[in-house]
Amino acid sequence: MTVSARRRIWGWWFFDWASQPYATLLMTFIFAPYVKDLLGDGTAAQAAWGYGIGAAGIVIALLAPILGAIADKTGHRMPWIVLFSALYVGGAFGLWWANPADFNLVLILFFFGVGMVGLEFATIFTNALLPELGPRTALGRISGTGWAFGYVGGLIALIAMLTLFAEGDTGTTLIGRAPALGLDPAAREGTRFVGPFVAIWYALFMIPFFWWVRVPRTPPTATVRTALAQALPDLRATLRRLPRTPSLLAYLASSMFYRDALNGMYVFGGIYAAGVLGWSVVDVGVFGILAVIAGALFSWLGGIADHRYGPKPVIVFCVLMLSTVAVGVIFVSREAVFGLSVAPGSSLPDVAFYVLGAIIGGAGGALQTASRTMMVRQANPARMTESFGLYALTGKATSFLAPISIGLVTDVTGSQQMGITPLVVLFVLGLSLLVFVRADGERADRWHAS
Repeated sequence: MTVSARRRIWGWWFFDWASQPYATLLMTFIFAPYVKDLLGDGTAAQAAWGYGIGAAGIVIALLAPILGAIADKTGHRMPWIVLFSALYVGGAFGLWWANPADFNLVLILFFFGVGMVGLEFATIFTNALLPELGPRTALGRISGTGWAFGYVGGLIALIAMLTLFAEGDTGTTLIGRAPALGLDPAAREGTRFVGPFVAIWYALFMIPFFWWVRVPRTPPTATVRTALAQALPDLRATLRRLPRTPSLLAYLASSMFYRDALNGMYVFGGIYAAGVLGWSVVDVGVFGILAVIAGALFSWLGGIADHRYGPKPVIVFCVLMLSTVAVGVIFVSREAVFGLSVAPGSSLPDVAFYVLGAIIGGAGGALQTASRTMMVRQANPARMTESFGLYALTGKATSFLAPISIGLVTDVTGSQQMGITPLVVLFVLGLSLLVFVRADGERADRWHAS
């Protein structure tokens, strides 16, 4: 492999490193529990978080395949990555204004949604670069190592937040010091700094991506204006063609459900632990460190397994594990663990949740990297960005299902534990559809025919 090829792969990996803290610090382990603290009620926070994330998911679902089709037709990818990186940075930075003295939930959910839209759309275009980084047989290892590298970045960012900025109940960080930079713990400035921190982290570590990843300009088949006009008709034609490629159709449907369930676990893990177990932001952060370490390790191992056995067995195994964990989480509370009553003050519920969190992190990391390489196997090589746009569409077409159904079930039952039950249903649906997915995707002649 040439030096330039290695640098290109490293540059592509740096997108995972730069972007992962949005999920780790904002979506799950720092900011989400902070919202619960501000609202003062875990059930209300879980419901509000569900509605906000669901709304952002609808926007992503509607626009993702259209933008992918435009990129394929115009030959432009990097300008879109720059644009959506700006949304990521702006949305994350805006979370600084989650001031407990003047908390505006709608405004904060708006900023969070803007950043999430930027993250998801930038991911579409960077994922579409994966087939150009090496031979098909090497893509599983490249994808897995990149995802593991991203988890390491998320881990370092999380440790930095917990030790330097995020204040616990005592007003000090995990190592017992006041928040750095003179941030006021009484105004929760240390925890609120997670938004600007994630924005700065992304802007800094995207430099290697933009420096080393040279996206070859493909000959444009249309201008931007023409591509915009053709985007919706082309999307309809692509969707009509899907029945001719049954393996791709089954995979998109399967991943639609199991990725939605996995995202639900990530989005609500921190709020769930804070509400059901009474954990502080720092407690949830320590839990996150364990989950992220497991995610990094098993993303790398998943990439090796993908390289040896292909992505489908990895996906099946991980979905089975996550289905089991989703059931297990429902039966962990301060009063009982898996149906066994525990004494007041017992640490058993905490230990059980730590173990379940490690499994979620490990299986979730391996699942995501294998899903990315499986999409490359299923996609039409001539329409890779559009295909990843469809992948995002199906990932978000029902992305409102997990958060909104969790919000609704939580509201109706008044129980955070019962609110998690929709995730079990989504995992089972995804697993059942994997039966119809061909491990190596469609035949080349089928693509030519479509």
